[in-house]
Amino acid sequence: MAEIGIVGLGRMGANIARRLMRAGHRCVVWDKDPAAIAAVVADGATGAADLAGVVSDLAAPRAVWVMLPHGPPTEKAIATLGDLLSPGDVAIDGGNTQWKDDVRRAKALKAKGVHYLDIGTSGGVWGLERGYCLMIGGEAAPVARLAPIFAALAPGRGSIPATPRREGRAPNVEEGWLHCGGHGAGHLVKMVHNGIEYGMMQALAEGLDLLRHADSLQLPEEHRISVDVADVAEVWRRGSVVTSWLLDLTAAALAKDPDLEKYSGRVGDSGEGRWTVQQAIETAVSAPVLTAALFSRFASRDEGHFSGKALSAMRAGFGGHLEPKA
Repeated sequence: MAEIGIVGLGRMGANIARRLMRAGHRCVVWDKDPAAIAAVVADGATGAADLAGVVSDLAAPRAVWVMLPHGPPTEKAIATLGDLLSPGDVAIDGGNTQWKDDVRRAKALKAKGVHYLDIGTSGGVWGLERGYCLMIGGEAAPVARLAPIFAALAPGRGSIPATPRREGRAPNVEEGWLHCGGHGAGHLVKMVHNGIEYGMMQALAEGLDLLRHADSLQLPEEHRISVDVADVAEVWRRGSVVTSWLLDLTAAALAKDPDLEKYSGRVGDSGEGRWTVQQAIETAVSAPVLTAALFSRFASRDEGHFSGKALSAMRAGFGGHLEPKA
C-alpha cells in the first residue's frame, strides 16, 4: 500500500482520492471546503485541517498531489508545499497548468531538494469508473517510486486491442500512463491533447449543425431533407470512422434532449486551447484547425448556435462543465 496527499477535492480531485482508496492506497486530503473533506473522509480518507496537516500525516518520503484550478490557487499551494516538504518528497500538479510554469517551479523546488512532477490528467468526471489517462513530466526516480499510484489511477488495458509492433516499449503506456519526459513535458502533452479535443469537438458540432439545418427554408423545397440528428449521432457510434467517446457523449445528450435546450450554446475555454495556439505560433507550426476551433468558442459567446449547444453538451458530458445561459 502506498500513501499520498490530495489537495483540492473538486470534480476530479475527490474522485482521484476515491479511486486510489479503492485500490488500497491511503489518502490524506484537504480542501478549503470542509464539506468536501467530509465527503471523501466518509469514503475512507484521512482529513487534514490544512496543507501542513497533510504533510505531517504522511510518512517520508512524501507525495502530495495538488488538483486545483491553474493560476493563483495552484501557485500558492505549490509554493507552500515547497516550504513544508522535506528533501526527497514529491510535489505534484495534476491540474491544467501552462507547462512553462512547471519548468520554473521545478527549478525552485529542486533548490530545496523537493521533486516536482507535472501530470496532465484526462478523464473528467468519469475518471472514478473509467480511470485517468496520465501524462507525466519530471525526473525518472520519483515517477518510478510512484508507479503504484499511477497504475491504480490509470484505466488499464481494458478491451482496447493491442497496437501491433509495440514489443519492447514501456508496458505502462498501454495501461494508460506515460512518463513523457522532463519537467513540463506532462503538461505540454496534455495541452496539445486539449487543443486537439477542441478541434474534434468543433468538427462534430459543426457537422451535426449542418444536418440539423438540412431542411432550411433557404434551400429549394426539393432540396430540403429532414434528418433526425439524434439518430445520426447514434448510428455513427456503430462502426463509423468518427466513433469516439465525444460522439458517445453527444449521442447521449441528443437522445435526452434533441434540441439541446438545456445548453446555452456559449462555450467556455479554460486556457489550454489558447496555450496550444501560442505554442504553434512560437514554433511556427501550422495549426489552422485547432486555432479555428478556439476562435469558434469565442464566437459562440455572442451567437448561441446549435453547434455551440453541441459543444456545451460534450463539455458537460466529460467534464461536468455547464455554461450558464446569458
